[in-house]
Amino acid sequence: MALVSPAAFAHPALVAAEFARDRDRWRGLLRYDPDRRFAALVELTEDQEVWLMGWLPGQGTELHDHAGTTAAFTVVSGTLTEQVAHPGHHEDVVHTLVAGQSRVFAPGYVHRIHNAGPDPAVSIHVHRVTGPTGGSRRVDRFTGVELR
Repeated sequence: MALVSPAAFAHPALVAAEFARDRDRWRGLLRYDPDRRFAALVELTEDQEVWLMGWLPGQGTELHDHAGTTAAFTVVSGTLTEQVAHPGHHEDVVHTLVAGQSRVFAPGYVHRIHNAGPDPAVSIHVHRVTGPTGGSRRVDRFTGVELR
């Protein structure tokens, strides 16, 4: 019988907040890329992936989902804006997050994250596969259909 790691029982937002506080775990990995958002894998277990992301002003993701992933992210520094799309609706919900704040999402959640502020931002993201995998997928905001 396989044993389940203790990390499997911790909520992804708690794991993200723990990694955000423990900067010695990832400080040496942090970079800022002027051409695109920086991402580095901090930890990979059979239960989860922990990612460090560096965002320069103006950098962001496209509208996407995370397939069969349950996830959370915590802002370490700076400000990030999350735009949540509900397929079939014309208005998105917007959340502005500052250091210490987190967002949680389940499979099927469609969003875009963007650094609209004047300063660089850093965030920690925790992903757990809970359904069909396939990585993140770009999604049309109105139909919910995957874009190729």
